[in-house]
Amino acid sequence: MVLKRLLNQSPLKDIYQKVEQGTRITDTEALRLYQTNDLYLLGVMANMVREKKNGNDTYYNINRHIDYTNVCATTCKFCAFSRFEGEEGAFEFTHQQIAQKAKEAFEREHITELHIVGGLHPTYEFEWYEQMLRLLKQTVPSVHLKCFTGVEINFFADKYNMSHEEVLTRLKAAGLDSMPGGGAEIFHPEVRERICPGKATADQWLQVHRTAHKLGLKTNATMLYGHIEKYEHRVDHMRRLRELQDETGGFQTFIPLAFHPDHTAMDHFARPSGMEDLKTLAIARIYLDNFPHIKAYWIMLGVRLAQLSLAYGVDDIDGTVIEEKIYHMAGADTPEIMTVQDLRRLIREAGRQPVERDTLYKELKPVQEPALSK
Repeated sequence: MVLKRLLNQSPLKDIYQKVEQGTRITDTEALRLYQTNDLYLLGVMANMVREKKNGNDTYYNINRHIDYTNVCATTCKFCAFSRFEGEEGAFEFTHQQIAQKAKEAFEREHITELHIVGGLHPTYEFEWYEQMLRLLKQTVPSVHLKCFTGVEINFFADKYNMSHEEVLTRLKAAGLDSMPGGGAEIFHPEVRERICPGKATADQWLQVHRTAHKLGLKTNATMLYGHIEKYEHRVDHMRRLRELQDETGGFQTFIPLAFHPDHTAMDHFARPSGMEDLKTLAIARIYLDNFPHIKAYWIMLGVRLAQLSLAYGVDDIDGTVIEEKIYHMAGADTPEIMTVQDLRRLIREAGRQPVERDTLYKELKPVQEPALSK
């Protein structure tokens, strides 16, 4: 009765009815959702979509992040991670160091996934990346290798005079299993050219993922929000992703990433508010009707807000991570590791059912958790 009364008074009633019927909303309607402060109704709509797709299940995985180098040939204004070669703070892990990190994580934490990305290194040969993948497959053969952003793949193609398909085919043969969603930032050129000049364009990023899907590689997608972009830029970004997903069906999850300004060239910006974070997650769930999952990256959101997001369309809370450098170098004050027990507890306290998954969302060791004590 309360919801019915609120709907009768709400300017969003028509959008609610479309969501309830499973009808796709338009870009104009998505903008209307961004312009509202009715967080309650946004949560109701997002949760409706979430539960139709995934019920009460909330996914997590046991993974480890490895950033193989922060040496980068380009500089993005929002980045506190990259360094030039020889600059103070620059690091370059050897193949052996990377393999050792993977081995330790597998033996101690029983990881099922390695998430591996790095800077656009100006001097590595392409074989360096192939050798890294092969050594990892030899060292931890059962672990899924989710590696290289679309920006990295496009950089490899330009640097080594190959097509995206040639790059991905060779990396897949060396052991690449899927791709993360990083490097998308904001697609609209008005924003992209100001915050990351010289980086892969939106069309190039999308073409890399289109090609990956064609080759049978599942990928993720991100959006960096809370800087100079406007609401219409966010909607434009999601529209391009939704269109590609209509075409290929190769995206698994969408991860909105809150901008962390500390130690960047844009450090005069404030971090997005919790209200803005929840609104962005909820609208993503409503608008991206063809994406199976929406992920809350607790490293950026913070643990408490990530937990709250499970009522705003989110069905994936990421994983154990173990070590994360990119956002911590930009001022993230979250932990760098979460235990499986902590992840399950956070999910259970939100009234959801924890489900361990592999990278491709195959359920692993499902856990029926006891009810919380009162």
